[in-house]
Amino acid sequence: MRDSEILVTHHKALMELSHDADFIEQPRHHKLAALTELCARRLNVERVSIWSFPPKGDRINCEWLYDASAAPPDRANTGGPLSLYQSEHPAYFATISTERVVAVDNAQEDSRTRSFASNYLAIHNINAMLDAPIFDGARMSGVICLESRNHRLWSPPDISLAVAVADTVSLMNTHEAWIRSKQALDYVTRFDSLTGLANMDSLRDRINHLIRKVRKRDRGGLGLIWIDIDRLKIINDGLGPQAGDQVIAEVGRRLNDLQLTGKDFLARIGGDEFAVIIRNKTLPELLVSAAELIQQRIRSPIRVNEQDLIISASLGISHFPGDCDDGEELLRSAEAAMYHSKYRGRGQSTQYDSEIQMTARSRFAVESELRLAMENDGLDVFYQPIMDSTGTRIESAEALVRWHHPDRGWLSPIEFLDVARSAGLMYRLGECVVERVCRDWRACRAKGINLATISVNLAPEQVMVSGLPGLIRDVCGSYAMPVSALQFEVTEDALQGELRVLSRVLEDLVDSGAMLAIDDFGTGYSSLARLKCLPFSRIKIDRSFIRHLPDDDNDRAITLSTIGLARGLGLSIVAEGVETQAHERWLFENHCDYLQGFRYSKPLPIEELTRRFYSTEPLILSHQRH
Repeated sequence: MRDSEILVTHHKALMELSHDADFIEQPRHHKLAALTELCARRLNVERVSIWSFPPKGDRINCEWLYDASAAPPDRANTGGPLSLYQSEHPAYFATISTERVVAVDNAQEDSRTRSFASNYLAIHNINAMLDAPIFDGARMSGVICLESRNHRLWSPPDISLAVAVADTVSLMNTHEAWIRSKQALDYVTRFDSLTGLANMDSLRDRINHLIRKVRKRDRGGLGLIWIDIDRLKIINDGLGPQAGDQVIAEVGRRLNDLQLTGKDFLARIGGDEFAVIIRNKTLPELLVSAAELIQQRIRSPIRVNEQDLIISASLGISHFPGDCDDGEELLRSAEAAMYHSKYRGRGQSTQYDSEIQMTARSRFAVESELRLAMENDGLDVFYQPIMDSTGTRIESAEALVRWHHPDRGWLSPIEFLDVARSAGLMYRLGECVVERVCRDWRACRAKGINLATISVNLAPEQVMVSGLPGLIRDVCGSYAMPVSALQFEVTEDALQGELRVLSRVLEDLVDSGAMLAIDDFGTGYSSLARLKCLPFSRIKIDRSFIRHLPDDDNDRAITLSTIGLARGLGLSIVAEGVETQAHERWLFENHCDYLQGFRYSKPLPIEELTRRFYSTEPLILSHQRH
């Protein structure tokens, strides 16, 4: 038979095998067994093996070996672990990497392969070798090796079949790589990379699957517990995002290990949020018991950066059927109950009910209306005067945002600031306040009224944005107002951010002309080391330490120490919450620089502030004592 006819029959046999449905569905080792056996039988060789290079390429490992002499003689086998190293066989490795196909009729004598003679070829009585390359994409990842115990000249049909089988294995590699990449993509899209837990998409699928089963069987039920880690932002800002990730990962591990009756599925569904599905054990008392176990497990100290952190979580509980009609409603109900827990003071668990449903709808409406108000200049700013130490002369004024809702009337900040924070609107809200202050300042200047310095509060969401100083300069510039007419108040909690970013933002504000004050001093988590390296010029003592002056010994000691601290750091000091003559007298006698509170005025619209405190006539206050 001519070579061309032999080649055709070889390739026909290979095509019939590789396109057979049974072959396609087989696992890899079964395919390698079939391919090596076909190659051995068609070419009448005793051994056919598949070898692979590891990524470094410093050796070659036997993945599969067909040996016709093995018992039973027609069975393929791996032949056990076997590796051949480049350091011991440099000529072979150089040849296979350049020539690709190595056809040797006398392997024990050929310069390319004789290094294998003593410890491989002679042992197996191999005299002829034919190797063809196997690829994984563009990288040569291995070879198919045909070994004959006879001296043999390899014909073109022999080489053609060996290369074709090697190409078939290469195609298998490509397909398997695609399967692996698809699995990796499925993992990324279905699982959380930090905790290894399922994500929200997986949770939704599981909920919908279980709801279908409940409806089909017309019995059973499921509960959903939504878990939100409290105050994780403070950990991220104070200790860095890696510390926050450690907390999230540890909470995920604890929840995964926690044994709960009826526990079916656990997912990480957001940055600091998890959810647990409870099946068939959905009586209220059982769900409350599960929530209590979750709370206990989370509260155990977590060691991060040589510190023991005590973590709490707010939980919301909903169940199907009962609280909802479908999976999306189950999720929304649990989330709404979780937010209700946060309103109650964090570290709480709440079961969903109709009252919460009304609250959640109201909250959504407030968020939508707040967005609209910010876009349409619907927010107001009131000003509370800050007086000198005698309480007779205005030194500055604090700008406080107010919202006159078209249907609900005046809303206090507590009614909408938390909505703004959870909706990610604090930065935009701050921009609206600064713009309104600038507009009021310009209107007063047009009337010949020179306002004293205006203090504006900065939220934590603002002070960590590097573009904030530029925004302030742009807004002030558009109203021809100098940045030096502003003072910014920052709470201690807002100072827990990454120091380098925080310092750069605050320094830029000061360089632009603004002054900085620490608001609500004594209630947050700032350290003296952090305070001394940030450009503050003023401290505001929180009203909680002023309320019981001068009678409370602890409040006196705290206020005196704060005044002393300010003096030592060269800072001025403001007492907030001054309401009585006794407050005023004691603070004056102990050298507090400035006073703020209802003793002098509640927050006022700009027109009333200027009428009362910027009159051309001398300001006479009925309570004047000094």
